[in-house]
Amino acid sequence: MRSPFWISIGLLAYAQAGYGLALAALRRLRGARAAGTDDGRPAARSEEDLPHVALIVAAYREAGVIGEKVADALALDWPRERLEVVVAVDGSDPETVARARAAGADRVLELPRVGKVRAQDAAARATDAPLLAFSDANARWEPDALRALAGAFADPHVGYACGRVTFVDDAGDNQEGLYWRYELWLRAQESELASVTAGNGAIYAVRRAAYFEGDPRVSHDLAFPFALVKRGWRCLYVPEARATERMVPSVEGEWRRKRRMMAHAWPAIATGGLADVRGYPPLYAWMIVSHRLLRYATPFLHVVALITARRGMLAAQLAVLGAAAAGGRVRRRPLLLARYYVLTTASIAFGLHDWLRHGTPAGWEPAEGTR
Repeated sequence: MRSPFWISIGLLAYAQAGYGLALAALRRLRGARAAGTDDGRPAARSEEDLPHVALIVAAYREAGVIGEKVADALALDWPRERLEVVVAVDGSDPETVARARAAGADRVLELPRVGKVRAQDAAARATDAPLLAFSDANARWEPDALRALAGAFADPHVGYACGRVTFVDDAGDNQEGLYWRYELWLRAQESELASVTAGNGAIYAVRRAAYFEGDPRVSHDLAFPFALVKRGWRCLYVPEARATERMVPSVEGEWRRKRRMMAHAWPAIATGGLADVRGYPPLYAWMIVSHRLLRYATPFLHVVALITARRGMLAAQLAVLGAAAAGGRVRRRPLLLARYYVLTTASIAFGLHDWLRHGTPAGWEPAEGTR
């Protein structure tokens, strides 16, 4: 019984920390840098070279924030005649439609309830812009964010680029910020070595020639990077392209958000080609296995470690579970960190359960407290 325990513990340690150390060592050995200029930043473009960009916002029941989002888009440092703001209203909510138009959106699509991905597909078909940028209705971009994001596409091999989203937590106890900073660091290493293994929905762009209409259940932040790499494109992280988004206030809210996300992710993992490493370049295949597949295996590895542990190791694992349970009553940071880790790890397995038992619809509700 010792081998399964140590194998599971070793894989967990590698997935959570060892992979990051390996990335950093490999990057140092290879002297890798991001596509673009010699300092690793995206190549700058002159005003004459700036492309026509469609900034697409899929909006489902977003009347409370859509006006501010359109104003935020129109305030970007980008020539107005080369920027088209497209709001795809999922579910044809009359108030969201009216407020988007009143705020100055160039095009507002009134759609039946089709889900976020199909709303984005409809918006992409409605414009002929060569560069498609996407954002959430509650995300706010820095004025120079679009310039930084678009700069990555000066490299003709780049098909996708995502920016840096910072979660704003006004008065909550969610511990997502700590995890997210580490995740962004991993993303930067992956980008400079090869391509990112996932993006984010708050700030990203896709070259029209690379855009495809995929499974409506799987969001672009997971579906695009691995699929575009298989098609021969690079997918980059551009930290200079900055946006902010409100964080789910509580650890329990984050658990529900991640459970919903994983219910939408499992179709890509199990049947959508993410786990089929045969189509990836070797370095990227290692990244997918290390960052994605092992991460998604963590709840099951924890179960193996728990049932095969001897006294001392069993006590340590039970102590973590006890701290997580106590964090529901005593909101102290060490206990909240344990609670965050246990709940978000469990959300992977619960998302799988939801997908297998109920299926995954194309649409989903905004996370509580983020609007």
